[in-house]
Amino acid sequence: MTTPSTYGLSSEARNLHWLLTNLVEEVPGIQSVAVVSSDGLLLLSSDPERAEESRQARPAKGPRGSAADLATIVSGIGSLTVGAAKLMESGGVKHTMVAMDEGSLFVMSISDGSLLGVHGSAECDMSVVAYHMALFVGRAGHVLTPELRSELRKSLESETTGSGR
Repeated sequence: MTTPSTYGLSSEARNLHWLLTNLVEEVPGIQSVAVVSSDGLLLLSSDPERAEESRQARPAKGPRGSAADLATIVSGIGSLTVGAAKLMESGGVKHTMVAMDEGSLFVMSISDGSLLGVHGSAECDMSVVAYHMALFVGRAGHVLTPELRSELRKSLESETTGSGR
């Protein structure tokens, strides 16, 4: 995993970067992680620089290797499951797991409609991934304020713009 630069970020933003890096490095089988705002914008990613790379050549792992693609998928699944829960009058959605032949996708609510999305390999233990995602959500949920979301968006935009030039 390429660790994004945290220079100039607030301590809360640096802490979230650290939590995300720790999640990816400590949990076997995680290929890509994205934190997405309620409006579908990527806030934090395990591979922010791969968004630009995926436009040039298809990397080996992840949804087209792009953090932006994973964010789009996570946002779409989050929206779909929230709509389903409303139609079924079953309360809020806590998490969604999709098991595929060659991988898995996990989506978990963080706060205020923000989502944590994880793309895992076929070999990953879904219960271990879900447990560590819940730990991340528990630690990140209370600090993911509107101000921090704005800071993370700006930071990610400047990284992606800077890496393409």
